[in-house]
Amino acid sequence: MDITKKALPVTRGDKIIGYMIECPACKCSHGFWTNLPNSKSNWTFVNNDLEKPTFYPSMLVYANKTGDQKRCHSFVKEGKIQYLDDCEHDMRGQTVELPDI
Repeated sequence: MDITKKALPVTRGDKIIGYMIECPACKCSHGFWTNLPNSKSNWTFVNNDLEKPTFYPSMLVYANKTGDQKRCHSFVKEGKIQYLDDCEHDMRGQTVELPDI
């Protein structure tokens, strides 16, 4: 039986240091670093569910896919990505299912 995953663990050696999700708006991955040594930006993987992940706090990134930076600001809750109103892409204000990764 195949298990779908919406969050992919990122490891350093044998230790998980974070999780990647695929962002449908940016068409690239975003990383939630949960255990990155010496980092001021660590997220909490609230529910430890790879199929319906929830991370806290929000993710704010600036994607530079076509030479112009676009702000992507979102929450990931229960396997869905909620794009906030300050996003600078077409999915602002929408909530959609995370794609499998």
